[in-house]
Amino acid sequence: MAKKPAPSFPQGIDASHIKAKGWHRHANPASMLALGLLLAVALAGYFGGQPHPTRTIATPSATVKLQLPERIRNGMFFEMRAEVQTKRAFTDLTVAISSTYWHDLTINSMIPGPAEEKSENGRYLFSYGPIDANQTLTIKIDGQINPPLFGGTKGNILLMDGDAVIATIPVTMKVLP
Repeated sequence: MAKKPAPSFPQGIDASHIKAKGWHRHANPASMLALGLLLAVALAGYFGGQPHPTRTIATPSATVKLQLPERIRNGMFFEMRAEVQTKRAFTDLTVAISSTYWHDLTINSMIPGPAEEKSENGRYLFSYGPIDANQTLTIKIDGQINPPLFGGTKGNILLMDGDAVIATIPVTMKVLP
């Protein structure tokens, strides 16, 4: 019976490379641990994509519920909601948003549209006119993060009756790559 010739290996490879034992036979466990950690952090919502929290601010004149993104990824579309429940009559219910907060954002739509829009004193003012006591106004705003915005933005959202400030709500949005 003829003996089989030893297999020929490419230059620089010999039989010791084939007979790996222990951890050398498998992938490095550190890479699996790093991947698992990355997935756990993403599932926890650190990279965005979670439902927006609702903030409620109550004043003697109105209660405001805000639902807006606090952490979002660059280029993403988002939705903001504001619900104003009046406790008294307003002569000119106005929502003011800092221009610093909407810097590098594209606002696609606002429903319902305000009766009047203007920019004044570093704020965008959206006037909805007179509203009676015990009424609810729900505003939905759709927008998108522009590519130059990185790191985040912050400002204030104000509820006003004409020129009188009823509530000031500080807001921040962290923008991730």
